[in-house]
Amino acid sequence: MNKNKQICWANSTFDESKIVILGIPDESGSHAIFAGASAAPDHIRKISNANDVYVEKKLHCLAQPTFGVGKTRVHDFGNIKKRQVPQVFEKILGSKKLPISIGGDHSNTTPLLKAFAKKYGKISLVYFDAHPDFVSHTRNYYGSVITDCLDYIDVKSSIQIGIRSPEQEELENIKKHKLQVITPFDIVEKGIKSVTKTILDTVKENVYVSFDMDCLDPAFAPGVSVPVPIGVQATEAMYSLRKIVQRGIVGFDLMEVCPAHDLNDVTSHLASRMIGELVSSCKV
Repeated sequence: MNKNKQICWANSTFDESKIVILGIPDESGSHAIFAGASAAPDHIRKISNANDVYVEKKLHCLAQPTFGVGKTRVHDFGNIKKRQVPQVFEKILGSKKLPISIGGDHSNTTPLLKAFAKKYGKISLVYFDAHPDFVSHTRNYYGSVITDCLDYIDVKSSIQIGIRSPEQEELENIKKHKLQVITPFDIVEKGIKSVTKTILDTVKENVYVSFDMDCLDPAFAPGVSVPVPIGVQATEAMYSLRKIVQRGIVGFDLMEVCPAHDLNDVTSHLASRMIGELVSSCKV
């Protein structure tokens, strides 16, 4: 694989790796005004190579996340099609590796959760997003992910973080299913440590984390498909992510980066650094 087509610190073959990164460059389930999320996987790789590797006096230096990923065996699987998720994830999960998926629009999470449920049964879902994605009058798109995945998740041990732009139907579905929601105002009022404790107290075994970059305030991540002001700060989100990952997860996805509408690639670079921090925090 060409170096510019993989995360710069992916350092192992599939068989020897503990963590597998792969892209799903698909936005067929998106109704967003801003198109271009399908370009995210390769663009995040490109920015990772451009900004996380430094050359000085002919020596290549890798800009490691906080605790470094040098000893972590990571394999970049490349990109797959959405329809390939069942087959590819049967292989990855059968090999007892931790998969990190890069989208693409958020509807890609639906086949991913289905694959994890096939392996583990109903899972605990931590869902970072500005939107609940709990529409039920329309199905199989990026706004109906939770509805489409009710058979794959344990709602009682699942939680949404960063929600601030719900539709009335979504509010009714949240209430009906008793899904716990934490807003950015809750984080301000209670503090990120308290909120993170709530997350950890809610989830059980087999925790899956899905992260829509529009969870973050556009000041930190302007290049998303549906930016929503008054969002979560990048450091707050990363603090919670690291604590969740240190506890243990079975999978992670990062969705909805839209490079064509970014500002100086800050969202793609933030995404690559978040993935690096996640890898450095994993229990593998």
